[in-house]
Amino acid sequence: MATAKQTADTSRRPIKHLRWWIGGLLFTSTVINYIDRQTLSVLGPYLKLGYHWNNEQFAVIIIAFRIAYSIGQTVSGRIIDRVGTRKGLTVTVVWYSIAAMLTSLAVGLRSFAVFRFLLGAGESANWPAATKAVSEWFPKRERGWAVALFDSGSSIGGAIAPLLVIGLYKYFGGWRPAFIVTGTLGFLWLVAWRWLYFPPEKHPRISEEELRMILQDRQEQDLAEARSGPRLAWRDLLKLPQTWGIIAARTMTDPIWFFITDWFAIYLVAKGINPEQGLLAFWIPFVAADLGNFFGGGMSSWLIRRGWPVLRARKAVVIFGGLGMALLIPTVFTSNLFALAGLFASRLSRMRHSRRWR
Repeated sequence: MATAKQTADTSRRPIKHLRWWIGGLLFTSTVINYIDRQTLSVLGPYLKLGYHWNNEQFAVIIIAFRIAYSIGQTVSGRIIDRVGTRKGLTVTVVWYSIAAMLTSLAVGLRSFAVFRFLLGAGESANWPAATKAVSEWFPKRERGWAVALFDSGSSIGGAIAPLLVIGLYKYFGGWRPAFIVTGTLGFLWLVAWRWLYFPPEKHPRISEEELRMILQDRQEQDLAEARSGPRLAWRDLLKLPQTWGIIAARTMTDPIWFFITDWFAIYLVAKGINPEQGLLAFWIPFVAADLGNFFGGGMSSWLIRRGWPVLRARKAVVIFGGLGMALLIPTVFTSNLFALAGLFASRLSRMRHSRRWR
């Protein structure tokens, strides 16, 4: 009886800094999200060769994903609010994991486009759900770093994908098993998610101190929102110049990131570098983007501590990142793998830290 009681007490023992374990789960979810997304892009040169596609035909598959992703991000936030973070992210991961595995059944351009559309619809909810989880678990002063943590999973997933996917392609001698294996990663993650994630108020392993801190911060935020009046409607947000500034900036910078994630393998082949050779440096731009993701936050915080106004400090980071666009010009004149990786890495590191802290 005593042993059983000790075991029960141990199973309920609070986990120290539980919110950061939650943050680690969100990071891992984003890594898997990007591995599933990158599987097609990494295999792009092989699929183009096997199906005799040109770039315009391959673009149809990419666009199918982007259309679904854009629509999904517009509506998924409201859905997550309605069903809750735990259930919402569970459904999301199940959806896109199945869609990733179903891609192994594709037989041509149309079926690839359909499966990628389904993948985009499922993956779109990862960021709204992860952001909501951060708002539930982290006090306001820590949310910037928590978002940076899970968002960095996109770069890490992008760096891992080429090694994993090409390794699977070579091991199995074909592309179909690669979609099946990468698709199963989400189901493995769900085991940890369903075991560990609950709202702070209902979590059996949260310490009293951590719960008190979270609830106190939430109460202060609710009071601040009550004083500030009702939230702005969509039409009111569209009247603000800041909204259009963000839209314009993202319109000009996001295509660079999308080019890397969707086309980099095919781009290297066009430069005379096959996928196996590209593995030596394919990961470099993604790791640079990850470092830039954190560097931007550190730089803006450092400037603020030195007395810069908040808006001016963040604008300086954005401008510094924007100047890196010129670093892509020399890529036109070189086919050296490491020179290309270095130039794209320098550009992405600047872009990601300027995006992250707008």
